[in-house]
Amino acid sequence: MTLDTVKHAKDTPDVEQPWAELGLKRDEYDRIREILGRRPTGAELAMYSVMWSEHCSYKSSKVHLRQFGEKAPASDALLVGIGENAGVVDVGQGYAVTFKVESHNHPSYIEPYQGAATGIGGIVRDILAMGARPVAVMDPLRFGAADHPDTRRVLPGVVAGIGGYGNCLGLPNIGGEVVFDPCYQGNPLVNALCVGVMRHEDIHLAKASGTGNKVILYGARTGGDGIGGVSVLASETFDETGPAKRPAVQVGDPFQEKLLIECTLEVFAEDLVVGIQDLGGAGLSCATSELASAGSGGMRVELDTVPLRDASLSPEEILMSESQERMCAIVEPDKVDRFLAICEKWDVIATVIGEVTDGDRLEIYWHGEQIVDVPPRTVAHEGPVYHRPYARPAWQDALQADDAGALPRPKDGAELREQVLRLVGSPNQASKKWITDQYDRYVLGNTVLAQPEDSGMIRIDEETGLGVAVATDGNGRYAKLDPYTGAQLALAEAYRNVAATGAKPLAVTDCLNFGSPEDPGAMWQFAEACRGLADACQTLGTPVTGGNVSLYNQTGDTAIHPTPVVGVLGVIDDVTRRTPMAFSEEGQLIYLLGETREELGGSAWSQVIHDHLGGLPPAVDLERERLLAQILVSASRDGMIDAAHDLSDGGLIQALTESCLKGGHGARLVVPDDLDPFVFLFSESAGRAIVAVPRSEELRFTDMCGVRGLPAARIGVVDGDTIDVQGQFTIPLAELREAHEAVLPALFG
Repeated sequence: MTLDTVKHAKDTPDVEQPWAELGLKRDEYDRIREILGRRPTGAELAMYSVMWSEHCSYKSSKVHLRQFGEKAPASDALLVGIGENAGVVDVGQGYAVTFKVESHNHPSYIEPYQGAATGIGGIVRDILAMGARPVAVMDPLRFGAADHPDTRRVLPGVVAGIGGYGNCLGLPNIGGEVVFDPCYQGNPLVNALCVGVMRHEDIHLAKASGTGNKVILYGARTGGDGIGGVSVLASETFDETGPAKRPAVQVGDPFQEKLLIECTLEVFAEDLVVGIQDLGGAGLSCATSELASAGSGGMRVELDTVPLRDASLSPEEILMSESQERMCAIVEPDKVDRFLAICEKWDVIATVIGEVTDGDRLEIYWHGEQIVDVPPRTVAHEGPVYHRPYARPAWQDALQADDAGALPRPKDGAELREQVLRLVGSPNQASKKWITDQYDRYVLGNTVLAQPEDSGMIRIDEETGLGVAVATDGNGRYAKLDPYTGAQLALAEAYRNVAATGAKPLAVTDCLNFGSPEDPGAMWQFAEACRGLADACQTLGTPVTGGNVSLYNQTGDTAIHPTPVVGVLGVIDDVTRRTPMAFSEEGQLIYLLGETREELGGSAWSQVIHDHLGGLPPAVDLERERLLAQILVSASRDGMIDAAHDLSDGGLIQALTESCLKGGHGARLVVPDDLDPFVFLFSESAGRAIVAVPRSEELRFTDMCGVRGLPAARIGVVDGDTIDVQGQFTIPLAELREAHEAVLPALFG
């Protein structure tokens, strides 16, 4: 078989090429020919196909994502924003923190363990590539109905993959979510977040600069696993029988990644790197084209020098392989020997595969024959940009008109009691210990708070106690009812979760999980969610630092609920002043902060009791969210509160149950005169939290709330071993605990 070289491509313009099989459209293939002035070689076609995929190029989402830059609030903390491997924020004392959330949805459905494990591995390398030491991970997860056979197939493998990879790396898993809903049947969402820490001067960027500098590929050998991988797999809708294309899912080796992390950090410490990029989606195609595109010249690569696990791989397969645990560094010639010596010390394979040139082309050779000659920006950054048609779905009005407030309600205290037990014992509201106990949450010794706390918290500096808190949230039911408001509620909840632990919210990362962009209804949901999130970030002063878009999350014509997952990072000056969620002492006064209205659309109550989705989601008041956060942070810093827990899914009774069970203390509650007991317990009004106030601090705390204009109502006291809603019902904590903690073990073993 003749090697498809650049010369051969010029001489054979009419050769049929498998552009459609590689996921390209006819007009995209024609555009490649126009860029090159000839047909592409097989290797060039492979590169363009993976780099122009939906997953890598954001071709359907770019026009909406621009709002995150255009509406970005001014931020003194933002050091690196959208466009790099991850965003970076200043957290004080010369420290910078980088964080990002990404998806590995489609691979995790096909091969749950490896799909989830390599999702963790990939996001960790993104953080490492910024120059930071990874210090924690999180995992926002969505599955189909909890009792569905396929959920029992997918969930245990996903959880084992996340735990297996993260635990072997020695990274604590400090938070996340687990949500069950039939809409995720056949299309689970496996999102992964990583946090890293560095000094300001240690920030590294992905660029290949300096003519003559060497391109070094280091880490694992390149294999046949993951050829086309997530880049192709995540750019296509599943049909009823599974994906039409089944590229091999990547296979992870966490021990190799641990060596790669330590090796890379030592290379950084000795200032041996000009630019660096991890190899994730699109593999070498991505790393070489992005480094060259962001640099000052061109690049020449000798592809046959790439270390292989499988000697039979073709040049196209090597370029498309998404084998894990690999990095690409740009190194000055006089530092190459030292770079290679450090790699050898850590038992990491390292090979010089090319160099930076003074031209403007990415040139790749195979045994001396040129197989790629492209302008790198056209591969990495100048792919198609689609203005997809979008329209409000015809069913949206009827869905919103189907008000959850009209559903039958409990008639008396006995029915209220029964519905409380059903709610806290439902899969979504139940304890997730069966999952989180499989994760190491305290390895490295700097975990301050972890699941089920409102946000995970990590200590950064031992001497001063400086720390960061991170929370992720996203309610697809709210977003289905109103994607603009739903995205804002996701941000508001994560923002509130961070503040509830005493940290000041600083910045945002997001993973936007939606259906097919070729469906105008799904595209409308995406456009509205982007608009809502950008507007809310502007109001709250929290810039989006980066993230991920995952489209084509649907099986046949059935899309998932629009699910914008929002991560918020906050800073706390002294982690010893953090606020936990547990009621820890008898006699603490329970205060409800914020206003409770009759807001049941998309609520856990409507789902658990009536299997209903309709109406409008809770209203968002971003200024109220900002005020509530300020109160929570100030009260934590000044020692006015002993516990805090935000109110969200399940309303007051869910939050109260969690705080009581975590601390082992009960509570006596009095329903305010102006509230119906049902609304008091189950409403999901936003902008609310419960706090436990020591009696000695009550006057100081209520004065602060009064002066700042935040409604604060004393609703009870920490007391006994029951939850006693006076005049309505009493439930022993032991009964609540059994309902709350028995669910997942019964379902998944």
